[in-house]
Amino acid sequence: MYLIIAVLCSVAVSVLLKVLRQHDIDIRQTIVAGYPVAFLLTWVLLKPDLSTVSDLGEAWRIILLLGVLLPLVFVILGRAIESVGIIATDAAQRLSLIIPIVAAFVLFGETLTQQRIMGIGLGFLALGALAYRRPIMDAHLAKGQTDTGITKITETNTLVTSTKLPVVFWLLGVWLGYGVIDILFKQVAKQGAAFPLTLFMSFGIAAVLLFVYLLAQKTKWSAKALGAGVLLGILNMANIYTYIKAHQALANSPSVVFTGMNVGVIAVATIIGVLVFKETISKLNMLGIALAIIAVVVLFWT
Repeated sequence: MYLIIAVLCSVAVSVLLKVLRQHDIDIRQTIVAGYPVAFLLTWVLLKPDLSTVSDLGEAWRIILLLGVLLPLVFVILGRAIESVGIIATDAAQRLSLIIPIVAAFVLFGETLTQQRIMGIGLGFLALGALAYRRPIMDAHLAKGQTDTGITKITETNTLVTSTKLPVVFWLLGVWLGYGVIDILFKQVAKQGAAFPLTLFMSFGIAAVLLFVYLLAQKTKWSAKALGAGVLLGILNMANIYTYIKAHQALANSPSVVFTGMNVGVIAVATIIGVLVFKETISKLNMLGIALAIIAVVVLFWT
């Protein structure tokens, strides 16, 4: 149940961001406003014990890593979308599943059975099939390089400014960043009753760092964007909380949570995209949904 709620909240976040993008609302501001909301919700609902801050010890490494990575991955995600578009960036984010799955067996000592290998293999096939999207060609954006040195990406209708770093750097950053964050949340789940304080401190650091980043960008603040951050913060908090609780409930099967979360999100998001946003879906995508369902069933029957 925790895993199902985590999947639904994660998809709800994506739907919210998609709607905001359709209304030309600055998503960066929505995200930076969402962290203080998650910070306050952690304080009100989970009641972290601040008196134990001095006893955190090695947990500070996880707190600092999450506090830095949560906003940093957001910045890298934006650069990746700017460089290669949403399609390739989304595929890199979903395929970050490889990192925590390997960690489940290498770091967390999970037993590698034949049935789990089958379930994970089906999950990877599903991810590949679901992540595939045909580029949407736009005749007006197919001219390539303009006189001003700005390249236009045809499949996303997004203007892309040239960057000194190679494109592969941003895609690898997305892939590695989300994979490491998944592993860190597993470590948070192992803290038991102490995890509210870890979340509380991580959200606080992330909020401050991202706010400073936007100030440095001389952002023009929007009431609508900041207001949407309240809903985003609630969904984000619910997503992270239930995801950690799922890891605690399935402490001996982290690969089930890792795979179920990633495959579930893509499958549900694909269905909502077709039914709600009227997005087109290929036969390969339909096959991916079927494989995703089979993969989750196989993993949960281990």
